[in-house]
Amino acid sequence: MNLSPVDWLIILLYLVISFGIAIYYSRRAGKSTSEFFLSGRNLPWWIAGTAMVATTFAADTPLAVTELVARNGIAGNWLWWNMLFGGMLTTFFFARLWRRAGILTDVEFTELRYSGGAAAFLRGFRALYLGLLMNLVIMGWVNLALVKILNVMFPGLTFFGIRGVSLLGFDFPAALLWVGLIMLVVAVYSSMAGLWGVAITDAFQFLVAMGGTIALAVIAVNVPEIGGVAGLKEQLPEWVFRFTPAVGEQGNTAGGILTLTVAAFCAYIGVQWWASWYPGADPGGGGYVAQRMMSARDEKHSLFATIWFIIAHYAVRPWPWIIVALVSLVLYPELDAAHKGDGFVMVMRDYLPAGLLGLLMAAFLAAYMSTIATHLNWGASYIVNDFYRRFVRSEGEEKYYVRISRITTVLTMIISLLITSKLDRISGAWEFVIGISGGIGLVLILRWWWWRINAWSEISAMVAPLLIYPFIRFYPDPLIRAFPAIEPFLEFPSSLFIIVPWTTVAWLVVTFLTPPTDERTLNAFYERVHPGGSLWKPVADRLPHVRSDHGLWQLFVDWIAGCFLVFFTLFGFGKIILGENLMGLLFLAIAGLAAAVIYWHLSRIGWEQVGE
Repeated sequence: MNLSPVDWLIILLYLVISFGIAIYYSRRAGKSTSEFFLSGRNLPWWIAGTAMVATTFAADTPLAVTELVARNGIAGNWLWWNMLFGGMLTTFFFARLWRRAGILTDVEFTELRYSGGAAAFLRGFRALYLGLLMNLVIMGWVNLALVKILNVMFPGLTFFGIRGVSLLGFDFPAALLWVGLIMLVVAVYSSMAGLWGVAITDAFQFLVAMGGTIALAVIAVNVPEIGGVAGLKEQLPEWVFRFTPAVGEQGNTAGGILTLTVAAFCAYIGVQWWASWYPGADPGGGGYVAQRMMSARDEKHSLFATIWFIIAHYAVRPWPWIIVALVSLVLYPELDAAHKGDGFVMVMRDYLPAGLLGLLMAAFLAAYMSTIATHLNWGASYIVNDFYRRFVRSEGEEKYYVRISRITTVLTMIISLLITSKLDRISGAWEFVIGISGGIGLVLILRWWWWRINAWSEISAMVAPLLIYPFIRFYPDPLIRAFPAIEPFLEFPSSLFIIVPWTTVAWLVVTFLTPPTDERTLNAFYERVHPGGSLWKPVADRLPHVRSDHGLWQLFVDWIAGCFLVFFTLFGFGKIILGENLMGLLFLAIAGLAAAVIYWHLSRIGWEQVGE
């Protein structure tokens, strides 16, 4: 299939605007690493929050949602909607604290909070583990999604007449060569613009991506084969449109509503969101979300940025994808389970007119580029600030480290392409990441609120799941022979009921067997962050002049109200889109009441405690 001249013009215009933003901000980004990685800590909340949600809108996300809906109906989205609980916890309990910490990266937090050689080791290890290993895997996943999109959109695709290249044992098919060219563009503007340019470009790209997907949803649901929402509901079974999963004894059922065992339901709703680490949904914040919170103008902007991100991410953005996914079930019933996600791209290819097709291609480029730009900038911040500057060369000038950051950005891009060329798929990668981090989430939360947590607590919480996960996943027979009762809990997510207690016991034992962080470090941390709470009492008693935060129970109420706000907004929009206006308006009214509770509580605490 060929794009029309107007399609190419729209794509070219999008690229010109993105590059123009990078050029505009390039001089500012070159002043210092604070400007390059944190925009001089001056982002307004709407830019910081929109940049967060743009990053989580990757090229693979609509395809993943399409696959979930095709297999288990709208309720299939609970496999990621459950992470809202952790995101809302970050909003009220941690956004202000990250901004208040005054650090460059969340990995740098380890030496702000902990002391000694263990803290230094933890910082260096996490910098390489997250900035290289995990970051490259994530970018490989995103690259593969764009390769898939290009292959579906353009069968027989070539790269300027070349079908592929083999170099030093690495194979680069034509689609991957195009991805490499696009990624080079991203690496160039990301290395030029720093976080200011990346964040502004993210906001622009999010508008393009959302505008394109909304246009696609409106056009797709009104094609003659569908006949509007009413026609869609006539042609699909009722279970497809249910918003909540069934809880029973059968586990996931193929071709039916998402059905979870009681154990699996409890694991998703009651354990996963606080117990495990996952990119963009870290308990206590972290990664590029923490980077955006730390780059906000002040604590109030940090909190508002995060709540806007959560609302947009969970309540606003999914519905265009869900509608297109439902349409694809009617239009392409022949797609097998492995290719259900292709339905989203096929609807684009087969039903969009010239001009709008170019807009959707620009939307996918925007989704891809915003994610890759953030991961390149974020990963470079770890490698440069928390490894190179901390352990290799600590006395360089700021402009020197900016130059190293730009070189690191380009090198990271090259390595990610080499890794992508060796990947066929990353099936179940999210289950793997959650499984091998099971239990660390509680440490990431409590390190802000309990003085006794030390560097060895975090190190042991990282190591403990690695010791048991291989047996659960690959060699379960010895465990079953020793403990027959655990056999029903060996499959994800029920396996979290084994991994999380194991990890929790391990890090608690290590915590009390190792010395606490030294008093000087604890005092300095408390004076800077002053989180408050009874678990800091020994330190607070030493520092009576430090005014700690109050109203933690009110923030807990705000967390609950925030979850109500987002879920009822999500379901309210959904009901209205599906023609159930009265129920939709009722849900939105409940969301409005939840928002009023949050506003009243924050005002009662006093805005001076949230950054004013």
